[in-house]
Amino acid sequence: MFGIRMIFDAVTPADRMAIAEVQAVIRRQFPGLSEEEIADLPTLLRNPLKHRLRSILFISEDPKGGLRGFALLRHAPDLAFCYLDLISAAPGRRGGGIGSALYQRIREEARDMGAVGLFFECLPDDPVLSPDPRVRQENADRLAFYERFGARPIVGTAYETPLTPGGDNPPYLVFDDLGSGRPLPATQARTIVRAILDRKYGSVCPEDYIRMVVASFTDDPVRLRAHRYGPARPRRPARVTAARLAAQGQIVLVVNDRHEIHHVRERGYVESPVRIRSILAELLPTNLFERVQARHFAESYITAVHDAGYVRFLKKAGALVPEGKSIYPYTFPVRNRARPPKELPLRAGYYCIDTFTPINRNAYLAAVGAVDCALTASDALLEGARLAYGLVRPPGHHAETRAFGGFCYFNSAAIAAHHLSRYGKVAMLDLDYHHGNGQQEIFYGRRDVLTVSIHGPPNTTYPYFSGFRSERGNGAGAGYNLNLPLPEHVPPEQFFTALETALQRVRHYGPAHLIVCLGLDTARGDPTGSWELTSRHFRRMGRAVGALGLPTLVMQEGGYRTRSLGVNARHFFQGLHEGHAPAEPAPAPARRRGDRDRGVAP
Repeated sequence: MFGIRMIFDAVTPADRMAIAEVQAVIRRQFPGLSEEEIADLPTLLRNPLKHRLRSILFISEDPKGGLRGFALLRHAPDLAFCYLDLISAAPGRRGGGIGSALYQRIREEARDMGAVGLFFECLPDDPVLSPDPRVRQENADRLAFYERFGARPIVGTAYETPLTPGGDNPPYLVFDDLGSGRPLPATQARTIVRAILDRKYGSVCPEDYIRMVVASFTDDPVRLRAHRYGPARPRRPARVTAARLAAQGQIVLVVNDRHEIHHVRERGYVESPVRIRSILAELLPTNLFERVQARHFAESYITAVHDAGYVRFLKKAGALVPEGKSIYPYTFPVRNRARPPKELPLRAGYYCIDTFTPINRNAYLAAVGAVDCALTASDALLEGARLAYGLVRPPGHHAETRAFGGFCYFNSAAIAAHHLSRYGKVAMLDLDYHHGNGQQEIFYGRRDVLTVSIHGPPNTTYPYFSGFRSERGNGAGAGYNLNLPLPEHVPPEQFFTALETALQRVRHYGPAHLIVCLGLDTARGDPTGSWELTSRHFRRMGRAVGALGLPTLVMQEGGYRTRSLGVNARHFFQGLHEGHAPAEPAPAPARRRGDRDRGVAP
């Protein structure tokens, strides 16, 4: 399994490390590029004005963050075209679909940016231009790879004229219409070709050479070479990309499809499947959301936040519980926490903070599904989406490093925050009626994740033993935990005063991403809360959060009055969408001509 994300600059340590890995691959795979050009990559990503081209680095990573491949795309917004500069799998990573996934992703992003097409250079498969059979076969393999996507060389021009008379392997200019089927007019082609030669290669291409090549584009529209490596194949339909969702203003929606397996049919257990159905019934008709299927992630993402022994316990203990039955904790290790009981079911109290959160056969599986939703939504933000919603149950914000409770088993929001923290600071804003003790405990000694919680009075509200104003963090995390407890009964304006304090703290922190733990149990009539917020208040709340303008992941936590649950959720997201200021991704630039072969197929 691998993922693909975009890098626009070299600010975060994770991005700088990825860029360094890419530079190492370039040195090995593209010997024709100078060290100066390779070292210039971070500058290209920061400075889009250098060559009037904006550069975006796409990297494919395995679950542990190892580089599997990369591609460097140039975008000319003024002329509405994209140019693929470099694409390669990492050494030893050929095959496995890396190159196809990268190229398809680039096509989709180019389409989302409104490009008329994707251009790139590829060495020739003509014996006259490429006399060495071994080199010619490699060139043919590359051209065959791109032809599968509909990309073919432009013919009938002088583009492949060598800069140095008598030189071999001059590149073709390849064009991909991105599945549009629209021909490329000659006037537009001449403008784009001049831009490519001037902006990318102006330092090495004489003006006379550029004029000659540009003037050779006389066919109107330009002609593409006939399919040489098999019949034309149906073009793969575009998937919904994060960039397209951002452009359309839609919210990525990831729903835990496995949540219903965790249905505790016992009186008084309010964390029921109808909660998800109630919310979906109100959200889907709004057309604000684009539903995305959750991907499964390795258990290592969970154990990066939760104690490995605790994770093993939940998995094994649940497997021992008979189908349809639940085990509730009834003894707790107040005196000796160092020695857990021998029998797994008896350890429930060793790892739990209350007596009403059960262990059953499906709790672990449902909780893993919620984590997958959180990580899928997080990756959507890394791919360019601005808003994402993980609609999950069971919730997670009460789960600590090695403890479950409050219907929560794994802290999905905290796992997402830890994942996103590799790419910049993260702020977590908990808007549930109950204190977010889980993320507070998990990040209490860290400063790369700010935790803020607005909640009911700690001395009378679950989880009772945390959430006080005096809890501000410890060690490196001192000052990076903010609790804003409110009285049991408050007018809505008092809540919004606290919300503004929380938002000011987030603004001052300056995070790269925001995670909102959304509890709808702050609503009037909720059986677990005592506040009086109504649908108009939730809309106001969403608008205030959206006005931060941050890439935002919302994770569903509490909320148990099913008659108003969906309406309140709809109003929150309508407000979030209204308040969220559109933001352009950080820009990036271009570089000089070296080896003109930019088409290395994996």
